[in-house]
Amino acid sequence: MNRLEGKVAIVTGAASGLGKADAQALVRAGARVLLTDVNAAAGEAAAAALNKEVPGSAAFAVHDVRDEKRWGEVVAEAQQRFGRLNVLVNNAGVVVVANPETTTLEQFRFANAVMSEGVFLGCKAAIPALHAAGGGSIINMSSVASHLGYPVFFAYSAAKGAVRAMTKSIAVHCQMNKYQIRCNSVHAGAIETPMVASANEVLGMKMADYEAAPWGLGRPEDVANLVVFLASDESRFVNGTEIVIDNALTIQ
Repeated sequence: MNRLEGKVAIVTGAASGLGKADAQALVRAGARVLLTDVNAAAGEAAAAALNKEVPGSAAFAVHDVRDEKRWGEVVAEAQQRFGRLNVLVNNAGVVVVANPETTTLEQFRFANAVMSEGVFLGCKAAIPALHAAGGGSIINMSSVASHLGYPVFFAYSAAKGAVRAMTKSIAVHCQMNKYQIRCNSVHAGAIETPMVASANEVLGMKMADYEAAPWGLGRPEDVANLVVFLASDESRFVNGTEIVIDNALTIQ
């Protein structure tokens, strides 16, 4: 329960799916969490449920991760509400189902604005706050799409590849400047989330189809457990790495 006692986290895209599971797991491990999302109703409900479970543990802020000014406000809100910032989970994501020939420039820019630029802006805004708190952990959600060829998720794969590369640069930058800030990327395979279900629907697939594959279908809590570890001091020597959580999908 107290692995993260005293720590404060921001989780983007926390109204549903992986972000919601991350926020729940962080709170249950003792952290206080500012959940952010563009979906105000679902985000407020998620934060309220956590506060009912652990009073005073959560708050919600409407947040478009593409907005640089808003990033500064969100980081400041976490500091003002909870006293500091120790953990940033860059989770917000979107999926566009289109291949390299059918993806429009607008779709490509949208996906990368959310998942590439959003991660960049989050790290840029959070690093000074994390440093002021004595250090901390940045956890960037990438994907096995950065390792494998998924033509139907072309823009998504491009953005997640950028996250993979940025993570390493941020880790080294912080280390060179003696900031005591770790930065790692998480690369999940197929996880049972609304975003995956929506993409499957477009492709004419069912979530149950994954069960026939050797690697199966992961649950949000599988990823959330890893996020808790990376947020905790237990992972103090894990830095600049990419952690694949896909039940051996990428090696088959």
